[in-house]
Amino acid sequence: MSSEALKKVVLVDDHQMFRTGVKAELGGGVEIVGEAGDVDEAVSVIKAARPDVVLLDVHLPGGGGIEVLRRLHGSVPSKFLALSVSDAAEDVIGVVRGGARGYVTKTISGPELTDAIGRVADGDAVFSPRLAGFVLDAFAATDVPAVDPELDQITQRERDVLRLIARGYAYKEIAKELFISVKTVETHVSSVLRKLQLSNRHELSRWAAARRLV
Repeated sequence: MSSEALKKVVLVDDHQMFRTGVKAELGGGVEIVGEAGDVDEAVSVIKAARPDVVLLDVHLPGGGGIEVLRRLHGSVPSKFLALSVSDAAEDVIGVVRGGARGYVTKTISGPELTDAIGRVADGDAVFSPRLAGFVLDAFAATDVPAVDPELDQITQRERDVLRLIARGYAYKEIAKELFISVKTVETHVSSVLRKLQLSNRHELSRWAAARRLV
């Protein structure tokens, strides 16, 4: 690993036997500070432990690894490394878009996984062989930047509101569609306007359309 500091890790997988096996295989320099077997438990444990790295299974009860990433977006300093039996392109691309710094399959060896944890903790992106190609192809195929600082500061709920505004929905219609109050819609809109330094919903609509959020 590239740093001597002990890396604190939370292990998220719905199979207890697998978690036990991973802990046995990891080398020195890694400390498991928490475990979880579903989305709700993972969110709670990660918020409490604030690890350097989260080893995150893609398929979990309660919405999967993507749901964990969505619910924790911007709220913890932890970096996320997907560890999955799946090598399907849609799984890889989905969690990377969600914020994971890497993706390795469960065929990885203990020493390789220990090294991957250290590299992700230090800011590198780590992928099993050939999986990196999926990510490069996916981001090369779109005009939208892989990293959009303005978009990254908007929460998922604010994006939901923004998408409906861009489609011409009135505040009452948005409230009904998202099962929230009109007042909450107004709060979300005000928050987005402030974050993006825009003046009105027409500018918001143009901004959303430019990023294909509509």
